[in-house]
Amino acid sequence: MLSLRQRALLGGVASGAVSLGLGTLAVFSYINDRVSDRFDTALLDRHTQLVVGLSVTSQSPDALRDLMFDPAYSTPYSGRYWQVRSDKREFFTSASLFDELIAEPAGNPDAPTLWNTNGPDEEVLRSAFQTITFEDGSVWGVSVAESRAQLVAERRAAQQSLLPVFALVGLIGVAGSLLLMTFILGPLRRLRTDVAHRWDRDEDLRPTDYPEEVSPLVEDLNKLLSRNREILSGSRRQAADLAHALKTPATILRNELNSLSGAGATTDTAQEALDRIDAQLNRSLARLRALHTADLTHSRTDLTNSIDRLARLFSTMAVREGKSLQTARDPGLWVRMDAQDIEEVLGNLLDNAVKWCRQRVRITAERKPGCIEISIEDDGPGIPEEARREALRSGGRLDTSVTGSGLGLAIAVDLLNAYGAQLKLGASALLGGLECRIVIST
Repeated sequence: MLSLRQRALLGGVASGAVSLGLGTLAVFSYINDRVSDRFDTALLDRHTQLVVGLSVTSQSPDALRDLMFDPAYSTPYSGRYWQVRSDKREFFTSASLFDELIAEPAGNPDAPTLWNTNGPDEEVLRSAFQTITFEDGSVWGVSVAESRAQLVAERRAAQQSLLPVFALVGLIGVAGSLLLMTFILGPLRRLRTDVAHRWDRDEDLRPTDYPEEVSPLVEDLNKLLSRNREILSGSRRQAADLAHALKTPATILRNELNSLSGAGATTDTAQEALDRIDAQLNRSLARLRALHTADLTHSRTDLTNSIDRLARLFSTMAVREGKSLQTARDPGLWVRMDAQDIEEVLGNLLDNAVKWCRQRVRITAERKPGCIEISIEDDGPGIPEEARREALRSGGRLDTSVTGSGLGLAIAVDLLNAYGAQLKLGASALLGGLECRIVIST
């Protein structure tokens, strides 16, 4: 389906072309009439000159050639001719006619008559004829003619002189259509921008800020935005309630298992199963939260602050185990992710790094063209290249000697995918262990 911009442009061009075409036809028709009128007026003026000359030389018509000074009358077949006929059917003509004669209209009209006839070599002529009776009683048929090729040439010259003007008018019309389209679509572009920004600020759009044709749409969008906020808030609240409802029984079960283990019972299998249940619950809740966050909001999180806070927390944990955590990040980093989601991703990755490293963990965050990259490295055993895909798989555990569910990386991948971000595993060039690199588009 054509966009509004394309429709407006095509409509403007089509209407402009029709208007320009009709205008061109009207102007050309007017020009043709004006040129024809001017041509006929000049022809009648020459006819009058011939009549005046004949009145002087009626006794000796051969002298007319000396009185008619137009050089075209002396050039054979020049396209401009005159002819007089006496009542005795004697013809006297301009030298331009050579041996030819100009046909006369039927009826010998005594008023100037304009008509089209054929001339020398079947040339189409425009002729003015009149029967004149002088005071001495002599009757003369007076004809003046000119080739219609001259008339056509004048019309063509007049039309060609106007073609650049019409072309300029057409360009102005197209430019006007583009400007009008830009002006008309301006409120819609503004509405698109305002929808995103007002959602960030949790504000409604003001219908009075837009033309009256757009105001009903703005009111409907306000209702839709409000409804989406309610759905988002309700979904996240339900996810939190579900997490609380499930984690409480899980905690009770874990305490009971710890009590049984303290009494000498073997609970390793049950503990591992409960760990996996907790991890699966965490993953499902994280995915549910991301589903209702990434697509419906334009949340922005101060990544610098989140990294600093998590670094302090995991540094304390690392120090207790005789390890260290180093941090290097650019100031003022912001990402379009919910704060809880990005912190859960970083928390899972830092937890794995601290768990598997020998002595050192390093987290870096820097701004790059079009994205922000976060790197978490450790000096642990790392993951072989052929096993990295398995590590990202749901529940994929490469080493069962260390407690855990194997879902930390999978949860991170799910959350990042919901925001169009990526998690890449590689070898750390600095520490020699695993490098987890997060790429978030800005």
